[in-house]
Amino acid sequence: MKHGIYYSFWENEWNADFLYYIKKAATIGFDVLEIAAHHINNYSAAQLTEIRQCATDNGIILTAGIGPTKERNLASPDASVRKAGNEFFRETLSNIAKLDVHIIGGALYSYWPIDYSRPVDKIGDRARGVEGIAGIADFANDLGINLCLEVLNRFENHVLNTAAEGVAFVQDVGKPNVKVMLDTFHMNIEEDSIGGAIRTAGPLLGHLHTGECNRRVPGKGRVPWREIGEALRDIGYDGTIVMEPFVKMGGTVGSDIKVWRDLSQGADEAAMDKDAKDALVFSRYMLG
Repeated sequence: MKHGIYYSFWENEWNADFLYYIKKAATIGFDVLEIAAHHINNYSAAQLTEIRQCATDNGIILTAGIGPTKERNLASPDASVRKAGNEFFRETLSNIAKLDVHIIGGALYSYWPIDYSRPVDKIGDRARGVEGIAGIADFANDLGINLCLEVLNRFENHVLNTAAEGVAFVQDVGKPNVKVMLDTFHMNIEEDSIGGAIRTAGPLLGHLHTGECNRRVPGKGRVPWREIGEALRDIGYDGTIVMEPFVKMGGTVGSDIKVWRDLSQGADEAAMDKDAKDALVFSRYMLG
C-alpha cells in the first residue's frame, strides 16, 4: 500500500503551492500527495513540468481529486453542459497526465456539492452519468489514468451513496480503468458495515480516502480502523490510501466542506505536521 495525504489539510484554498506540499509530504514520510485538479488547466507547461519534477525528486506519487462544478456536469440534463463537462475532463486529464498522475477521484460522474434547492433526478442523473464516464474512460485509459468514482454521503450527492451503488455503476460503465472510490467519512454515514462496504467493492476498489467521522486525522475519533484494516486485507487491497482530513475554518475549502469550528484546536503548522505524522504511523500500523 501507498499512504498519502490531501494537501488541503493545511490549506484554506483549493489553489495552493503544490511544490511546498510535495516537499512537506516527503519530509513527514508520506508516499503520496493528493492535489486538487480544479485549477490545473490554468497552469503553464513550465509549471506542470516543475511540479512533476519536484514530485520525482522527492519520491512522491501524485494523485488528483476533483468535484466538478455544475457547469461541467457530465450527468446534466442539458446537452451543452454535458459537452462542456466532456471537454473539461479531456483538458484536465491531459494536464494531470503531464504530472504523471494515474488516479483521479471524486464525484466525476456528477457535480459537487449538489444543489438540493431543486428536486433531483437520481435515475436520470445516474443514466447520464454512466454515459458521461464511459465517454471519457477510453481517453483516460490512453493516458494511463484510472477514474475513481467516489461514493459520497447523502448530503453531498444523491447518485452514489453506498459501495453497492458504486459497484453497480462501475459495472454498467464496463471500462477497466473505471473504479470505485470509498471514503471512511462517507461510509461512516451511509453504510451498515464499513468492512462490509469494502468487501462489496472488492477488486473494483481503486482508491481509498480516510479520515475520522468528524474529518479529523485517522486515530483521533471513533472510526473502526481495525475492521477497515481486516477488510482491506481480505480483499487483497494494495493500492493508494490517502487521508483527507479537513480541520481548518475559513476560505473556500472551509466553506465548501462546511467546517464551522476549529477542529485543529488552535494548532499551528508544526502541530499539524505532527498530527499528520502520527496519523501516518497509525494508518500504516492499522491498515497495512
